[in-house]
Amino acid sequence: MIGTKERVQPEANFLRLINKGIHNLNRYLPGKPIEEVERELGLGEVIKMASNENPLGPSPRAIAAISGYLTRSHLYPDDNAYYLTNALATRLGIEPNRLILGNGAVEIIKMSAQTLLSPADEVVLASPSFAIYREDVKQMAAKCVEIPLRPDFTYDTDGMATAVTGRTKMLVVVSPNNPTGTIIPQQDLDNLLNRVPPRVLVILDEAYRDYVDDVSYPDGLSYAAKYPNLLLLRTFSKAYGLAGVRVGYGVGNQELVGYMNRVRVLFNVNALAQVAALAALEDEDHVKASIACNREGKRYLYGELNRLGLPYVSTQSNFIAINTQRDDQEVFQDLMRLGIIVRPCKGFGMPGYIRVTVGTAPQNERFLSALAQVLEKLPARRHS
Repeated sequence: MIGTKERVQPEANFLRLINKGIHNLNRYLPGKPIEEVERELGLGEVIKMASNENPLGPSPRAIAAISGYLTRSHLYPDDNAYYLTNALATRLGIEPNRLILGNGAVEIIKMSAQTLLSPADEVVLASPSFAIYREDVKQMAAKCVEIPLRPDFTYDTDGMATAVTGRTKMLVVVSPNNPTGTIIPQQDLDNLLNRVPPRVLVILDEAYRDYVDDVSYPDGLSYAAKYPNLLLLRTFSKAYGLAGVRVGYGVGNQELVGYMNRVRVLFNVNALAQVAALAALEDEDHVKASIACNREGKRYLYGELNRLGLPYVSTQSNFIAINTQRDDQEVFQDLMRLGIIVRPCKGFGMPGYIRVTVGTAPQNERFLSALAQVLEKLPARRHS
């Protein structure tokens, strides 16, 4: 007869077999659904300005494409995403075998980590930056070497280049950076890439590139052609308004792409996402309208934040990091009670800051009205 101790012990032994890298992971914690916030707080209409989504929504063509495909939802998607891959290749002027598609760009980030990293490896990252990179590196039990941004929240490219050692397997540049909205100018990127050994994979994440209007911003596609060790990431989640259906893509060396396809999950980009992205790719008017909405929204928000006397990071993206000069968690909670959801930035290493998605004109006005109320309520204080 098996005793209690003997029954429990095998389970404990099994749990000790879990990948060591997973023990130290921080699970991404998204905010509550809008409907749940409305129910809990008894609010009529909550505006979500926390996740950098396109406030104009998806392309009407994408909506029509999804609707038209629903009757075929019983069929497995094309694992190679033939039509979308070829349309993208034509648009970008590259060979289809240099493209890899993902369930959002985040899946391609994970695939790159799975393909390259082992516990003995190091990855050079900026801090603060997109947290998913750090977590995927940790999952592979590799080491993150985090280089702080400069005081003006731009990349310390000299520091990153100097941090590359014999153990470095990957270096990550997110431009525009999340959560700061700052970019790495062409001259700085040139200097960095010329100092990184060819054996190190450089990931250039351009998720927010469509919103950039700074003339010093380089075109990552030309770098992907020039540097075989560069993997360029882009997405349909932002300017194309398809964050909910999940489509991202990478452009890289065809051999690297071939290896990454070996770890890619079968049917990773679902059929509805494929047809939606293909339709959205053809709707240039919607992308232009989204960019124009963002540009006008930034101009308005800058002016009002200046009037309120609040510092902010000048952004090349569709969000603004604002120094509230108060506890960012308290500001977040008070804004939510007024029906506005933003992202507090203490978890990014920016205490006192909130990250706010640029919305439509009515959304921006409502946010600023709520923010003024919160600022009046909470005493200002300095954050180091």
